[in-house]
Amino acid sequence: MTAPLPPLARPLVLGSTSRYRRELLSRLGLPFEVAAPQVDETPLPGEAPRALAQRLALAKAREVAARHPQAIVIGSDQVADLAGEPLGKPGTHERAVAQLRRMSGQTVVFQTALAVVCQAIGFEQSDLAAVEVRFRDLDDGEIERYLRAEQPYDCAGSAKSEGLGIALLEAIHSDDPTALVGLPLIRTARLLRAAGLVLP
Repeated sequence: MTAPLPPLARPLVLGSTSRYRRELLSRLGLPFEVAAPQVDETPLPGEAPRALAQRLALAKAREVAARHPQAIVIGSDQVADLAGEPLGKPGTHERAVAQLRRMSGQTVVFQTALAVVCQAIGFEQSDLAAVEVRFRDLDDGEIERYLRAEQPYDCAGSAKSEGLGIALLEAIHSDDPTALVGLPLIRTARLLRAAGLVLP
């Protein structure tokens, strides 16, 4: 049986194919690899957005950790919550238009869940950052111009707050500002320290 690696020698793996999460994690200055989690992201019947995000973040981290047992693995998932209804990535222009019409003038809670797992040391912790986003009243012309300019079809809720999408919003409330982009770095740093990694 292989002896567990010391924390500093342990590889860090981001269990996500999201370029946004990859860019965010690189801010911590740690070397890391990327692995695509093989997880069915279909919501369970009646599953609340918060519960869905938490379940998928943990499932992604566990699945990748099973293939990289010596590594510290990060899993994350984000679900836009409109009055208890989950809104995922639109995928198409038409779905993005429909999402933004529904969110116009509304407060949407972006539930961003995080899980860190390391099989070798029996470590598993998770957390969740909820970000309240209030959308302006949007007309169809604004929606169309925005979508044509930024094409945010791979973003839950059809808007990139780190880009032009910020112009669609009235307010953002969060205690972990990068959570809205896809990875809550304050919480990520805390869980990585708990797993034994040294950060500034």
